[in-house]
Amino acid sequence: MEVLPNLIGGQWCYSAATETVPVMNPSRGEVIADVALGSAADVDLAVQGALKAFPDWAATPPNERAQVMFRLKGLLEAEFESLARGISREHGKTLIEAKGDLRRGIEVVEYACGVPTLMMGESLENIARGIDCHTDRVPLGVVAGICPFNFPALVPMWMWPVALACGNCFVLKPSEKVPLTMQRVAELMRMAGLPDGVFSIVHGGREVVDAILEHPEIKAISFVGSTAVAEQIYRKGCHYGKRVQSAGGAKNFLVILPDADPGPTATALRDSAFGCAGERCMAGSVAVCVGEAGDRVLPGLVDIIQQMKVGPTDGEAQPDMGAVITAAHRDRVNELISLGESKGGKVLADGRGTSVAEAPGGFYVRPTIIDEVDYSNDIATTEIFGPVLSVMRAKTLDEAIAAANRQSYGNGACVFTTSGKAAREFRTRVSAGMVGVNVGVPAPMAYFPFTGWNASFFGDLHMQGKEGVQFYTKQKTTTTRWFSFGEGDIWVKS
Repeated sequence: MEVLPNLIGGQWCYSAATETVPVMNPSRGEVIADVALGSAADVDLAVQGALKAFPDWAATPPNERAQVMFRLKGLLEAEFESLARGISREHGKTLIEAKGDLRRGIEVVEYACGVPTLMMGESLENIARGIDCHTDRVPLGVVAGICPFNFPALVPMWMWPVALACGNCFVLKPSEKVPLTMQRVAELMRMAGLPDGVFSIVHGGREVVDAILEHPEIKAISFVGSTAVAEQIYRKGCHYGKRVQSAGGAKNFLVILPDADPGPTATALRDSAFGCAGERCMAGSVAVCVGEAGDRVLPGLVDIIQQMKVGPTDGEAQPDMGAVITAAHRDRVNELISLGESKGGKVLADGRGTSVAEAPGGFYVRPTIIDEVDYSNDIATTEIFGPVLSVMRAKTLDEAIAAANRQSYGNGACVFTTSGKAAREFRTRVSAGMVGVNVGVPAPMAYFPFTGWNASFFGDLHMQGKEGVQFYTKQKTTTTRWFSFGEGDIWVKS
């Protein structure tokens, strides 16, 4: 079985580490590659190569760096179908979902093409008589990204396109569960003209993560993963004097008011809770039905999901939902469903024990709905990260907002209503960084920041948008005074 190499100094090279882990096709439960769990030495080699490349890349005019991004965008478009199929194969999400994953990543590359404008500073003449002041944005140096499994294209591309366009060199540790997509994208980056050493890949686990956090020449770290790990990454990275943006987990609440349109609302709930098999930090995990909203919307939602086809995503015939990432994760999701039921939840649709005849080795859980959940039930606050929607009941909008604000996370929150007044009240008072109004997944486009709050984010500057540019650059302020000819310029006199 192929063992994936690292990309260091522009060359593919194999780690001296001997421990490997398998890369699986979740649709079939089959091994498709092996990845080495690299070492601190691998990280140091990548950093040394990046340090060698950094001075020239930082001095490259921003418009020339943008041209590399333009060429890369063209190559990504040319290989769009192939890349999307690769994402489906190593992750298990449907081809449509894989295309969405890749498309949103390409949009960040497009945004990075505007770096000559995005890096512009500010200036003001005559801050005092004859004295001017201006600011410049300059790259940090070597920066790094540590990524999860759930979006093999998008999450890494939240990070490196902006970092590279701003003149930094980037060391990526992709998830060992889905490393193949970024391997191919790295080849396309080389074809686009990115100089050797500017972008590196180091595969690995805990040792590689710790080495990235501790390396003195890595100036900033971007991380996406669970909240427990995100907080550890933030604290340790800050301890070692690095900038850190660390995105964690979520428990996104979907509030449904009695005046919500039942059909579109049920469809939005399906897409939010069960899209990508629920393995995304913007998935709707708890629906709070206000008044009679549950009786109006839930029966239609149950009918919709019972008609959903679950199966392998690596063929031509595509299902409505694919597998979860591993057998262990499938078992955990099933256990949490059972826990929710044992704590008083009423299972309206049960995904446990799912088997798919054409893919008996795959890791499947059908869409699940658990009604009558409250805060005494662990699944009300636990991030399941699977196709499970818990349902709470509330009498008023105030009560629903209080329920959404009671939990510790703060990624997204959505309201479904035809009332502008209610939507405004919800948007103003809910404690979440990304809000949807009749939108089930309020993830922003590349030119807006991905603004998680509370325990969903640790740091000051978020990924994407202008905050991404600010994170990967530092400001230099220059105050200038020019003397009149001869005044103070003794050295010019003969």
